[in-house]
Amino acid sequence: MARYTGPVCRQCRRENMKLFLKGDRCYTDKCAVERRNYAPGQHGQRRTKVSDYGTQLREKQRVKRTYGLQEKQFRSYFKKADRMKGVTGENLLVLLESRLDSMIYRLGFATSRNEARILVRHAHFLVNGRKVNIPSFLVRPGDIIELREKSRKVERINEALDGVMRRGVPSWVELDRQTFKGTVKTLPVRDEMTTPVFNERLIVELYSK
Repeated sequence: MARYTGPVCRQCRRENMKLFLKGDRCYTDKCAVERRNYAPGQHGQRRTKVSDYGTQLREKQRVKRTYGLQEKQFRSYFKKADRMKGVTGENLLVLLESRLDSMIYRLGFATSRNEARILVRHAHFLVNGRKVNIPSFLVRPGDIIELREKSRKVERINEALDGVMRRGVPSWVELDRQTFKGTVKTLPVRDEMTTPVFNERLIVELYSK
């Protein structure tokens, strides 16, 4: 199945929660969830009864759409999380947060994960001094993510960094605005991942059937 290329605000409305796919717009009154808090489409305002399977499916779709993954990619992460020690659902979210595009978004170099993915593909960043242009690259504690010298005057990146305080920088990363560097201090724990809030247990139940 091809990647969704339609209006991303429809995805937030479908999931009935902010997935923060539109960058700074999600923090304003122009957010589609704030203006039209119902599902998109002709029958979006109808009341529907959701089954247990439907609830589990919606939770999976929320996580997939938040991180911009397709089903094959997402299932691959789930299988890897299932093989790891610990709680499968928590392992899954940690793996997704460990992606390079997600870390760049968290550090504030981009206003959305989709924008971060584009910046990585255009080779704007170095990881431990080496050029990396793979958004799914998994970072580790101690890794240093640095904006390349020639990219430090890109207006869009500087605008994102100027607004980073509104979104906040998570405790598991550290940003040095002056040197355009970010350090991965540690991998996140479940209690620190609060935006948006997921119930990963439902995803485990869905894939365990």
